[in-house]
Amino acid sequence: MASATTPCAEEQSYELTVLMPCLNEAETLGTCIDKARGFLDRHRVCGEVLVADNGSTDGSQEIALRHGARVVHVAEKGYGSALYGGITAAGGRYVIMGDADDSYDFTNLMPFLAALREGHQLVMGNRFLGGITPGAMPPLHRYLGNPVLTGIGRLFFKSKAGDFHCGLRGFDKQAIEGLHLQSTGMEFASEMVVKATLHKLRVTEVATTLSPDGRTRPPHLRSWRDGWRHLRFLLLYSPRWLFFYPGILLVLAGLVSMAWLLPGPQRIGEITLDVHTMLYSAMAIILGVEAVSFGLFAKVYGVSAGFLLANDRMTDIMAGFTLERGLVLGLGLFGLGLVGSLYAIYAWGSESFGDLVPGSMMRVIIPSLTALAVGVQLMFGSFFLSVLKIPARHGQSSPPTR
Repeated sequence: MASATTPCAEEQSYELTVLMPCLNEAETLGTCIDKARGFLDRHRVCGEVLVADNGSTDGSQEIALRHGARVVHVAEKGYGSALYGGITAAGGRYVIMGDADDSYDFTNLMPFLAALREGHQLVMGNRFLGGITPGAMPPLHRYLGNPVLTGIGRLFFKSKAGDFHCGLRGFDKQAIEGLHLQSTGMEFASEMVVKATLHKLRVTEVATTLSPDGRTRPPHLRSWRDGWRHLRFLLLYSPRWLFFYPGILLVLAGLVSMAWLLPGPQRIGEITLDVHTMLYSAMAIILGVEAVSFGLFAKVYGVSAGFLLANDRMTDIMAGFTLERGLVLGLGLFGLGLVGSLYAIYAWGSESFGDLVPGSMMRVIIPSLTALAVGVQLMFGSFFLSVLKIPARHGQSSPPTR
């Protein structure tokens, strides 16, 4: 059996691990391992080829051993689980990971290794720069899925990566292990880029090519399911874009339209807007305040749980927040709403509790009820935010798990 490593000087640790996640890749695994070992030998790199097997039933493990790779068995299912298990088991200072379907060129890994040697901690492959062979990527992925998800990732997290989902990438093992990656599925690829960006690792990208894979079976990737998992991850890791910014827009839109309609009906061309539109304005304000509150809750919890990073703006907001200030603001709005409601009852009583002109009274009632609802939201939200800010005692034992 061939050795799983390229010969190194005595007592020398590996510089590079070429890592391949594997689930039933018998058709192409041997070819990929041979190419990776050829790269190590040709460039005299002290390294190993490691296959993280995720429960193959087609003999992939035996093929890997026969072609000189080391095999680590990862029981927990999923692309991310396989990669994380492989990263943990890797013996190299650097790791270059790539799919074992022969779609990536394991003979041309030097640009990745060179960038790692220069001090970059994550080196992303970019297939759109290097070239995508006809038939290598479905049109749905090439023109919609990858560009949209990559664009969202670049917008949300200010990442410079131009291809979030390239399966060929290199990284400093210690730096990536420090990110404490959690995803078990295909979204592991996005989590690595996002967390590397948030933790300000030194990230760069190199051009790489993508060829049609050599398998006759369908790929493990499921376009819509895995695309949603990537999008869900990006949203959950950005409370600003998921909650805060939409909430601010709703509040502003509701306030502007309500103020515009407060004096009386307004016309836009042939359309007349009246109190019915004011009801929707009130709903926008209430939902917007709720969304902004969720954004703050999610950020505080994420920071305390360790999967989101605090920033200066967030620190300033939280430093200025106290339960008492939130209660005062909430009570103030509740009081304004109560005064407006009492005035409406007084006006109704002055008419012997008979019929009133709906338009004029609703212009009092709608803002008053909005203030009441927002005031209550702020008071309860202040209490909940204060609960989230309660510090945990260091060394406290973890709660039991099932």
